Amino acid sequence: MADTQKTFRTIFMGTPDFSVPALQGLIDSPDQVVAVITQPDRPKGRGKKLTPPPVKVLAESANIPVLQPTKIRTEEFADELRSFQPDLIIVAAYGRILPPSILDLPPLGCINIHGSLLPRHRGAAPIQWAILAGDKVAGVTIMQMDVGMDTGAMLLPASVPVTDDDTAGSLFSKLSNLGATALLEALDLLRQGKLSPIEQDHSLATEAPPLKKEHGAIDWAKSASELHCFIRGMDPWPTAYSFLDGKRFRFFIPALSDISSDQSPGTIIQADKNGLLIATGDGVLLVREIQPEGKKRMTVTAYLCGQTLETGQQFSNGL
Repeated sequence: MADTQKTFRTIFMGTPDFSVPALQGLIDSPDQVVAVITQPDRPKGRGKKLTPPPVKVLAESANIPVLQPTKIRTEEFADELRSFQPDLIIVAAYGRILPPSILDLPPLGCINIHGSLLPRHRGAAPIQWAILAGDKVAGVTIMQMDVGMDTGAMLLPASVPVTDDDTAGSLFSKLSNLGATALLEALDLLRQGKLSPIEQDHSLATEAPPLKKEHGAIDWAKSASELHCFIRGMDPWPTAYSFLDGKRFRFFIPALSDISSDQSPGTIIQADKNGLLIATGDGVLLVREIQPEGKKRMTVTAYLCGQTLETGQQFSNGL
């Protein structure tokens, strides 16, 4: 019989901002967070100042023990986790694949907040790939972890619509909060004995590998619709970019235009207060904000106050 009054002893494993709402939700819940595991402090910013992960900052403010191991595949670390006597380990963007010694440690197993509607977008960058793929709906999946990469049984999905203005950054915020809500709902269902695992259909799986800086290079031969998704999916990192007269320009806030053009892909059709109209392999793309090399991000209007972008100039894929 389910014990609806039971509280769980949980260990939370997470690192970036995405993990913070989930940890805060656990702190505010009836359950007890007995320890937080996060990545080591890293150098950050121009000064390369050693900076703690956001999860560590929150955990310390709540007086929760924090562990920052450099290695997690050791028996010593497993013993350290075991000493906290967790019922459950909860993972949200921790940044490392857990070994069996950790997966098998808590009686109720390890559950993960994955930033996609599984089995779609398995991997390290599911939110960016949802935008890049042009998904109209995105979400999170509370899932039971196993030794594979996001291959475990699904416990609870939750979804949100993706708008035409969403970037990877804005969707990141939405799914971060959605993940926290879904996690607490899943824990309540677990308390009631109503959390039923559903095996994934592996034939429907797609991959969401990490992005690198070079992935932001724009191929203007693609369609305006594809580039509309591409620029938003690369925002805020690694950002979509192209070159003009040897200078790198980064692009933000795209929109589809109903103007037609027979100009070569990458050609500037118009540059005014409304933005940049650029020819693509199929259709015309409007870009409202840019970041010229060595400058801050700005509106096209602001850039044109001191610089010119001429009709007929052509952005290229390289120097």
